Amino acid sequence: MLVVPVGSHLPLDTDTRIAVAIARRACAGHSGVALAPAIAIGASGEHADFPGTLSVGTAALADCLIELGRHASLHWKAMLLVNGHGGNAEALAAAAGQLAREGRACRAWHADLPGGDAHAGRSETSLILALAPQAVCAGAAAPGCRLPIGQLMPVLRNGGVRAVSANGVLGDPRGASAAEGQRLLAGLTAGLSETLQSLLNEISAGESVPNGLSAGTFVTIESRLKALEFPVRPQDPHRDQ
Repeated sequence: MLVVPVGSHLPLDTDTRIAVAIARRACAGHSGVALAPAIAIGASGEHADFPGTLSVGTAALADCLIELGRHASLHWKAMLLVNGHGGNAEALAAAAGQLAREGRACRAWHADLPGGDAHAGRSETSLILALAPQAVCAGAAAPGCRLPIGQLMPVLRNGGVRAVSANGVLGDPRGASAAEGQRLLAGLTAGLSETLQSLLNEISAGESVPNGLSAGTFVTIESRLKALEFPVRPQDPHRDQ
């Protein structure tokens, strides 16, 4: 669980629940796939002004992913990182780049909801209503800053979420519904499943698996990061550095 406050109406493990649900659904039915546990804490310094936030920062997260990638490559042909937290982007890029230079296959998939609000708004609230409605305190749901995330990014980078939203919400949770959440889950699951199947097809065909990050827009401000690892490769003599 990456502990990040998501307004007063959603649980602290909101993004863990969402990422786990998407990854489990996407992996179902695929043979030769292992789903690793969620990485506990990532780079969430932009939320540091809100009590409950835990973050290890970009450098520590990148180092963790690099070491996981090195060890995964001893027995698996590729690693797929599932990420929906914009704050992790720099760490993912650094880790994937280093693993690529070492000849290790690593891809990333980012939970992208075009048109969705960024943090603790209608999109995330709908997703949790679909997954764990009892965990949503509907009476505490209140709108925050509703400006487009692209417009907010310069201020977020310099001053964090508090600089643009007093309650930590980026969006408006009002109008969220479980039905909308199920539609969002279906779309996200389909996107991840397609990426996973494409990677498995390349491995099965003996093709070279592209390294590095896939193109994508980071829409949500936070989410969980998980690792998916794939079919067996020969022992690798690489030692930790």
